[in-house]
Amino acid sequence: MAWNALASASQRLRNVSPLGLDQMFGKLLSARAGAGTFRRRIFDPPMTFWLFLWQMLEAHRTCREVLCKARAWFCVYQRRFISANTSAYCQARGRLNFSLILQAHRTILKRIEGESHPWAAWCGRRVVVVDGTTLSMPDTPANQAAYPQSRKQTPGCGFPLMRIVGLFSLATGAWIALAKGTLHVHEATLFRTLWRHLQPRDVVLADRGFCSLAVFWLLAGKKIDCVMRLNQRRSVGIHLLKRLSRGDHLVEWIRSKICPSWMDPEVWRSLPQTMRLRHITVSVTRPGFRTRSLVIATTLLDTPTYPPQEIANLYRRRWRVELFLRDIKITMGMDILRCKTPTLIHKELWMHIIAYNIIRLLLLQASFRHDVDPFRISFSGAVSALRQWVHFFPSRDFPCFSARLWNAFLRYLAEDTLPYRPDRTEPRAVKRRPKNYQRLTQPRSIFHEAPHRNHYRKPLS
Repeated sequence: MAWNALASASQRLRNVSPLGLDQMFGKLLSARAGAGTFRRRIFDPPMTFWLFLWQMLEAHRTCREVLCKARAWFCVYQRRFISANTSAYCQARGRLNFSLILQAHRTILKRIEGESHPWAAWCGRRVVVVDGTTLSMPDTPANQAAYPQSRKQTPGCGFPLMRIVGLFSLATGAWIALAKGTLHVHEATLFRTLWRHLQPRDVVLADRGFCSLAVFWLLAGKKIDCVMRLNQRRSVGIHLLKRLSRGDHLVEWIRSKICPSWMDPEVWRSLPQTMRLRHITVSVTRPGFRTRSLVIATTLLDTPTYPPQEIANLYRRRWRVELFLRDIKITMGMDILRCKTPTLIHKELWMHIIAYNIIRLLLLQASFRHDVDPFRISFSGAVSALRQWVHFFPSRDFPCFSARLWNAFLRYLAEDTLPYRPDRTEPRAVKRRPKNYQRLTQPRSIFHEAPHRNHYRKPLS
C-alpha cells in the first residue's frame, strides 16, 4: 500500500521541473505560457529558462553543475540518460528567445510594485536611484570586439569590460532598468538612454557623476526632480540668489559653453542660459565617515514641503545602491560573467537581474507578512535559503502542503535578520593576503614564470 502511494507520488513528480523553481515561481513568471511553440527537445525553452535561472542562483554558476542536476532528475523521474556534454545545454541557451527573458523581467517588476506599500515612498513620491559599475567577462575574440579591455592593459593580459548603469527603486531595492556599453562610454551617456523608464513625479537620486545642468533641465521638462551631489567641476557659473536658511541657498546656474558628449549641439543650444536650483550644504560630524562636508544640488525648490534635513537624509540613503550592487555582484557573482559570446553575455546579465529581483520579492513578502524591515533581512541568507528550500516544494498537485511550506519558508527568511549597527565603519580593505604569484604582464605564449614562487618580489614602481 505504501509502495503504491510512493509510486503515485513519483508519477505526479515526473511533471515537475528539475530544480523546483517552476513550482515556486511558475505562475509568477509564466515562462511556460510565454514560450510559444517549439520543437520537442530535451532542453526545450521552458526547461532551459528554469535551468538558466537556477544557474544564476548557484554558488559556482557552471554549466556542468546545472547539467548534473538535470541529469539526476531525468534519471530518477523520467528514466532517461542524457549526455554529460554541456554542448546541448549551451546551444539551448543560445536558442532561448530574448523577448521571453525581458517578459519575465517585466512581470517580476509588476509583482514587486504590487507588494510595495504607499508608506515606502518618500514624501509621497517614488525615488529612483541610479549608479554605474563595470563587469568582467571571459577573454574571447568575440567579447573583446564587443567590449574591449582597458587601453592601459597589454593585449592578451586583460579581460573584456562592460560598463553598466542601473535604475533601482530605493523603497524596494528592485532593479528597474539597465543600460550597457563599453568601458569608453561615460555613465552619464548610458543614463540618458534610461530616461524612458522614468515616470512623472519621480525623484532621481544620484552621485555627482550624473550632476549637470542639461540633466536637471531635461528631466524637469518631464516633471522629474533630481537630488544629486554637486559636481566638482561646477565650481564656477553659480550666482547666489537668496539664503533660505542655514546651509540652504537658492542659486542660479549659468550654462557653460562646452556641450556634453552625449548631447546633440542643437539641443544644447536650445537650453536656457540659466536655471534655478537649491544648494544644501551638509556637514558630517560623525567619526568614520570619509566625507566631512558636501553640497547637494536639487530641483526641489519648495522649502516647506522638502526641508533641507529631509533632503540630506534622502541623499544619505543613496548609499543603499552600493549595497544593491554588492548583493548582485559579490553575493550572486555577477562581477565576472561566464559566457563566451556577447549574445549569451546579454542573456546571462538579464537572468542575473531576474534572479536578483526574485530575491527582493521574497524579502518584501517576508517583511510584510512578519512586520520586519526588508533591508534588515539578510540578502545572502535569503539566497542560501532559496538554494536549499527549492528542492522541497512539491508539484501543484499538493496545494495545501505547498501553502504551508511557503509560509514556513517566509518565516525563516524573516527570522534571519542583520544586527542593527548604525554608522558602522566598513573600510574598503582586504584583510586576507593574496598568494604571492606573479602578475601576468605579457601574453601567455611569451611569459616566463619565476622558477621559485617564494623568491618572487614585486618590482618597485
